[in-house]
This record gives sequence, C-alpha cells and structure tokens, in this order.
Amino acid sequence: MPDSDKPKTSPDLPWKPKLHQYIINFVIRSSCRNNLTVNRSLFNLVDLKSSASDKPKHGVKSSDITVDSSRNLWFRLYTPTDASPTTSLPVIVYFHGGGFAFFDANSKSYDDFCRRLARELPAVVISVNYRLAPEHRYPSPLEDGIDVLKFIDDSSNNIDCFPASADVKHCFLAGDSAGGNLVHHVAVLSNDCSFRELKLNGVIAIQPYFSEEKRDESGMKVRKAPSASEDLGHWMWTAYLPEGSDRDHPTANVFGPNAVDISSLKIPATLVVIGGFDPLKVGQKKYYEGMMKYGKEVYLIEYSDAIHGFYLWPELIESSLFIKAVKDFIESQSAK
Repeated sequence: MPDSDKPKTSPDLPWKPKLHQYIINFVIRSSCRNNLTVNRSLFNLVDLKSSASDKPKHGVKSSDITVDSSRNLWFRLYTPTDASPTTSLPVIVYFHGGGFAFFDANSKSYDDFCRRLARELPAVVISVNYRLAPEHRYPSPLEDGIDVLKFIDDSSNNIDCFPASADVKHCFLAGDSAGGNLVHHVAVLSNDCSFRELKLNGVIAIQPYFSEEKRDESGMKVRKAPSASEDLGHWMWTAYLPEGSDRDHPTANVFGPNAVDISSLKIPATLVVIGGFDPLKVGQKKYYEGMMKYGKEVYLIEYSDAIHGFYLWPELIESSLFIKAVKDFIESQSAK
C-alpha cells in the first residue's frame, strides 16, 4: 500500500500544541495520587492563571462575579467591547474541561479561549468556576451550574453586574470534555427550574466526556494522539462518581442500563463536536446516537484530524472551523 493510502496513526500538529499537550497530560497523571487525592501544588506549576481585566484586552473586558462565597462559586464574565452598546448579544454559559478534577475558570488556556469566543462570535461569555473532584464529587458541579443559571436569571436586569447587551433569552450552554458532560446534565436538570427571563436555546457539547463500564477498545486505537488514556480515565471517573459507583452510573453512561428517561424532557438543540484523533470519540458518537434515538434535535460535526482539546489552539485550522460552526449554530437557533 502506498504511504499516501495508509490511514494516519497520529495527527499532524505544530510543535507548540504537541509539546503543551504532552506536558499537561504528564503533570495531570503525576498529580493523580493512588488514594484518589490530587497533588494540586504540582499541577499548579503548569496551570497558569490569568486575572480578570476591566481594561479591554483584545476587544474583550472581563470581571469575576461571586455567586456563593461559602463554596467559592463564581464565574468570569467576558464582554466584547467592540460591539455597539445597543447590540443584543447571546449569552454562553461555559463549563471548562479537565476530567472533573483539574483547571479553573481563570486558567490561562480557558481564559484565552473564552475571550476568543466572546470576541469572534460575538457573545457574552460566562465561564463557571464549579467545584472540582475529588474534594467535591457528583453532583456538586451540576448544582453549581444550576445555581449560576438561577443567578443569571435573577441578575439579568442588574446592569451593575451584568452587561446591558446580554440577551438571556438567547442563552446557550457550552462545555468541553468533562464540561461537555456537565452541560448535558445541566440542560436535563433545568427542566425543574422556572426561569423568569433566561431561556436555553442550545447546548454545545465539545468533545464531551462520557463512558461506560464495558470498555470499548475501538476508542483506544488512537494510540499516538496526545490525549487521555484509559487508566487516567478510570482514575477520573472513580474520583468523580459517588463512592461505590461504576461507569454505568447515569452521569457517565447517559444511555446505558441505568439511564434516566429523557424522552419527555425538553433539551435544547445540541451540537456535538468530535475529533478524529480523540480517544474519547466512541462515547461521543454513542451520545449523539442516543440523542437521535430519543428524538432530540442534535447535530454532529467531526474534524478528522483534530486531537482532544484542538479548539484551544487558534493556529490549528480546525479551531477556526469550529468557531464558525458554533457561530452558525447560535445564529440558527437564535432565529427560531
């Protein structure tokens, strides 16, 4: 077989994202202790932080807003400054990735990414600093997510802490990896909420993290992609799920044997984004197929050469394609 016809076994990446991914994954692995605790001092060596900036930076200003100080629940608010003050902007409530146990809303990689979303879509972006496992297991981050939505709903008319341009009637949940898992469950739980102003128009699940007790080897064929491994995934699920649970818990295997029946629930239109070199893609496709089976409005985009976390790197072509796809999705759902 000519080399040009052979299937690719590794992604073509510039050296910078490739090196960064390997370093981050190495430190995450090294930070995960066998007793299901995290060496946060070690991880913080590579998890650089960015401060909020009331002075516009790349056309976006940011501020940190406290929701509940008793549990350190807050979010970072990003407001594009180039848009007209009279322009109505959609609101994106964002949940970062990190295996439920790593990163924060002010981690530099996510600060840069949310700032880019705010500028290029444009949109008002709210990045949720939810509680992390293993100190705070399921359902802590889901409770945090619902409480942030309630806070936004209550504060939407208070321009002192919320921009007048933000249109909470066009609100979208978005999250990557573990955050992609969270946005599905927050959307489900929102059925029990009675919002006065806020309306969820869509869910953007970026390489969402789902799993099941029976390991599917097909997802592990992506051997040379700088991404999560099976043993690290086992640690993350064990640290996050209720003690004694396996990966058929409904928060991990949403359409498995213990699944919650969502057929009668209202779930906004969902965009599922998959990368061809993401070992987690098997669970992501099963999630898409499960949503289809339940008759939900769901769309699938797969970037064949994309690694897990590709969207964090503006120099990757798939990252720009992703931004355009999200913009198109938001515009189409907001027009309904």
